[in-house]
Amino acid sequence: MQRSDDRILTTHVGSLARPRDLLEAMREKEHGRPYDVDGYAKRVTAAVDEVVREQVSAGIDVVTDGEMSKVSFLTYVKDRLTGFDTGTGEKLMPPSWQVEIDAFPEYYADYLGKYKDQVSPMTTMVCTGPVSYDGHAQLRTDVENLRAAIAAAGPVTEAFLPSTSPSGFGRNEYYPSHGDYLTAVAEALREEYLAIVDAGFLLQVDDPWLIEYLSENPATTPEQRVRDAEQHIEILNHALRGIPQEKIRLHTCYGLNHGPRIHDLAFRDIAPLMLKVNAGAYSFEVANPRHQHEWKIWRDVTLPEGKVLIPGLLGHASNYVEHPELIADTIELYAGIVGKENVIAGADCGFSSRASFHPEVHPTVVWEKFRALAEGARLATERMY
Repeated sequence: MQRSDDRILTTHVGSLARPRDLLEAMREKEHGRPYDVDGYAKRVTAAVDEVVREQVSAGIDVVTDGEMSKVSFLTYVKDRLTGFDTGTGEKLMPPSWQVEIDAFPEYYADYLGKYKDQVSPMTTMVCTGPVSYDGHAQLRTDVENLRAAIAAAGPVTEAFLPSTSPSGFGRNEYYPSHGDYLTAVAEALREEYLAIVDAGFLLQVDDPWLIEYLSENPATTPEQRVRDAEQHIEILNHALRGIPQEKIRLHTCYGLNHGPRIHDLAFRDIAPLMLKVNAGAYSFEVANPRHQHEWKIWRDVTLPEGKVLIPGLLGHASNYVEHPELIADTIELYAGIVGKENVIAGADCGFSSRASFHPEVHPTVVWEKFRALAEGARLATERMY
């Protein structure tokens, strides 16, 4: 993993808006209707090429494929893991969502209506048999598409591929315990983790579940939430065993919920647990106005030797473009505490974590945000190097 030894590097979290024609084909595919299989594959390849060129043009140093082939950062695993069926009935909200919905029902009645624009039907995954990995061909295509796009776009500092963490895929109706279920999922996803690193890319593990386990939940006690989070970390580390930590980025966030967020946990209570995950870099929310003040926690929370922070300096829930001076100032705050070589400028979360015709941030605004990030990193570099 490249560090900011000579200048502040830039990156982001991964997902970007899919082109409309790709979304239309993806919608047909996801609903089981006829679609042009070869044409779809070619459009995914072309879309990866387009978004890599845009990232490079905007000044992003550590790029990715924008998750063009995936219906979401999470539910793409329905096509890569065996042992799951589609369930019906009540779709339970994660704890951090439910507490907000209960507090602001009028707002969320309107907000949740936006999900009708997703290309994939909302379903519940149910584990009904042994879990194993069956996504080798799809992952190989992702690797080949990203590799070709980088070759065409010109040199980049580094590239990563996101993969989800082993949790949150639905209801377990097969394994004797939740721990057994998560361990099986972790072993399966380990194959994806290893293949990404073996292909020469950084592995980014997308993990909103750490915060979900710790979030306010009337069904559990605070002590149980910590135990659940510790178990989650242990299982994730088991999946990552043997992979060099400098090849791993962990992304944790407060989720896709673009709302009041007054029930968000303080990051001070999360960071020490986050650092127990065996990764070389940690990506987390900062531009979120509920968390902009939390740079101060790193005065007390020690960043282990050799680790890197990727603070999110671009908001994924707003079409405002952050000012480069603000980005530079925030980089300096973090660099002043943990060292400039240990900071890479990033984003809060993905800009289209679900394939949707109406992503929360318009794609033309995303490219402008990326340019602001690059300019902010340039300004911070001028001041500090």
